[in-house]
Amino acid sequence: MTPRPTTSEMLEPPLHFDALLTPHRSLSRKGFIILMGVVIVVNFAGGLVFLLKGAWPVFGFCGLDVALVYWAFRANYRAARAHETIQLSDDELRVRRVDQKGRARAWSFQPYWVRLELIEHPDETKDVYLVSHGKALEIAHQLSPAERIDFARALNGALRDLRNGMFRKNA
Repeated sequence: MTPRPTTSEMLEPPLHFDALLTPHRSLSRKGFIILMGVVIVVNFAGGLVFLLKGAWPVFGFCGLDVALVYWAFRANYRAARAHETIQLSDDELRVRRVDQKGRARAWSFQPYWVRLELIEHPDETKDVYLVSHGKALEIAHQLSPAERIDFARALNGALRDLRNGMFRKNA
């Protein structure tokens, strides 16, 4: 990583590689509403049975269950706001991460010196690192192992093309 300070701004076009990586969320908003409806109906029906038998505190705990499931999903959706952008221009490879609260951090690499490392672990997981000047930065951690391999191939290909002069600066 270069010691020069990097703004958290995105690079301006023309870009040779531009990727936006976001965490996968399989449940859509409509699916969430349907799921919460089912959870509410099941908990209300179960709580009502206990209420009619005289065990009224159980009814309150069923409501607490619904609130906890809702809170857990909302926290999960908030975490999904986090994303990572990887952009390659003629002079810079920039990694920009935005956390779930919107705070951005950026790292800048000189594209002719950076190399990409794919580390495979015995449990079939894979990590992708950008390595330069003795320092490493893990990228694409929110992707699945297969997606990481595809991403690493695409980024490595763009870096190789840039180094081989496939992209020319506009005069």
